Amino acid sequence: MTDVLVKPARARPAALTLSATAEQRIADLMARAPADAIGVKLSTPKRGCSGLAYSVDYVTQAAPFDEKIETAGGLFFVDGASVLYLIGSRMDWVEDDFTAGFVFENPNAKGACGCGESFTV
Repeated sequence: MTDVLVKPARARPAALTLSATAEQRIADLMARAPADAIGVKLSTPKRGCSGLAYSVDYVTQAAPFDEKIETAGGLFFVDGASVLYLIGSRMDWVEDDFTAGFVFENPNAKGACGCGESFTV
């Protein structure tokens, strides 16, 4: 009988990265979160002109296939059904004189609607 060498599992990179300002915004949201919230979750529901939209909401429990990303500000989840649309993306929080919101750099997006509310892959 021969010995089998088993390599330790390599850590899998997160589906997306968050900027420092996005992590800070998550911390701000969690500081004001409902008592039963365990984190913030990103999903891509079917919506808008192009088909998919980004949605960020509080989450009270993790679904089995959600990806969990630990940030300094709290737990951030990516919906398991949305991960394939988001691999390699970067999430940022941007504020200026007229708007404030999460902004996504998504290499999988092939197009977006004119108003910027939805995207297609």
